[in-house]
Amino acid sequence: MATLTLHPGKEKSVLRRHPWLFSGAVAQIEGRVRPGDTVDVVSHQGRRLARAAWSPDSQIRARVWSFDPEETIDHAFFKRRVAAAVARRAALPELAKQQGLRLIHAESDGLPGVIADRYGDTVVVQLSTVGADKWRAAIADSLHKATGCRCIYERSDLEVRKLEGLEPVTGWLLGAAAEDGLVIEENGVRMAVDILAGHKTGFYLDQRENRRRVGELAAGRRVLNCFCYTAGFSLQALAGGAREVVSMDSSGPALAIAQGNLALNPQLDPSRAVWLEADVFAELRKLRGSGERYDLIILDPPKFAHTAAHAERAARAYKDINLCALQILAPGGLLMTYSCSGGVSTELFQKVVAGAALDAGRSARIVQRLQGAADHPVDLAFPERLPERPAAAAGLIVRVGHGGAVLGACRTADYFADQTLPPMQCPLASTALAFPMDRRAVSVIVFRGIARRRGVQSSKAAMARNLGACRVYSRLDAASYTPSSQLRYNKAEDQWKTTTI
Repeated sequence: MATLTLHPGKEKSVLRRHPWLFSGAVAQIEGRVRPGDTVDVVSHQGRRLARAAWSPDSQIRARVWSFDPEETIDHAFFKRRVAAAVARRAALPELAKQQGLRLIHAESDGLPGVIADRYGDTVVVQLSTVGADKWRAAIADSLHKATGCRCIYERSDLEVRKLEGLEPVTGWLLGAAAEDGLVIEENGVRMAVDILAGHKTGFYLDQRENRRRVGELAAGRRVLNCFCYTAGFSLQALAGGAREVVSMDSSGPALAIAQGNLALNPQLDPSRAVWLEADVFAELRKLRGSGERYDLIILDPPKFAHTAAHAERAARAYKDINLCALQILAPGGLLMTYSCSGGVSTELFQKVVAGAALDAGRSARIVQRLQGAADHPVDLAFPERLPERPAAAAGLIVRVGHGGAVLGACRTADYFADQTLPPMQCPLASTALAFPMDRRAVSVIVFRGIARRRGVQSSKAAMARNLGACRVYSRLDAASYTPSSQLRYNKAEDQWKTTTI
């Protein structure tokens, strides 16, 4: 067996049980070694530390299989590791009866580069490193023995394999595809799983508990699910009693699968489901301009940043969609917003959402933090998989207040032409002038300070002129306000001019 010797001081990460050894840590490699072979890891003083898989084409030169330098890495090793991972999940009551389940979560289960997901009696495996690729047969056999599954399919088509000098590999390792397709049930809802061409291994298992949470929150709400993919969140919202669920995605084929998933659930009312094929960024702006309002909005976009080098660009994209979503949330509404970008820390993501709320003029509070399900464990010694560097989706549930556009204050009463509107303090210290139009409509002009009916003298009027612009919200019924126009003060003519939005 070849020996990998570390530079002085570089053994510290191994002693802390971090499983990655970068190129800069390697002083030399002695002995004949091929990509994927197991090597002994030793300190510069010759102390044996671990056994790892050698990867000469990657910046991560070695990934540790075992921190016991005496443990043999062979077929039996993988049999033990796979069986242990499966047993840990079987011991958790919330996972014991799940039809869709992550069985192996790479480094967090002591198997770097190995992902295995179970859908019924089919297991899908992804091998992303040259070390895992070398032990393909042993891993597949161990999964079969530990689970008794009928089929095993390999989906090793990840881009990251190129960094390891590997080509994509897909195909059946055991059994073959079922003729009637693959369907699982999750939280009482049936979903088709496309293991051949779907995202990840066919389904977003990390969002299982978050989908359940949507069902708990959806009753009576108007829901907007952005980047809906195959409608996992949407169907849970329908099952939870949402009065309407609008599902939006740019992929027509994904929406077709989503509608097929709805058809798999005859207990759900299809008349409450609306499907929209559109660019989410552009459509959110349209919804904002048209004055649409939703009680629960779900933002679960694709990965915007694979590494920290792209974090700034990703942050701009996250802020864009969160800003628009916050602007179309009804007062008291909920935003469930996620990031699965490893390059965007949880701290940065929260700052982005906070900045979006500030720009939207909405008071907002985090009511819950969201992480991956229990079958996506996190090794505390491996910060690349800790919540602040999410590999699975991490998110927030944010409740907006009644501030910004004075709507919350004006919802407390009905105003008619013969009424006097006293000053009202607004939650965000926004200022408004409100004036009735008729018994069916009330317009609210948003400034900064207090709300008054048009025509009532206010010392704030001069202040309002200095703001330069505001919006008019037309009250169309007892429950909704629609931004209808932009009001801008023309100093030269000393008058306000209105532009339709």
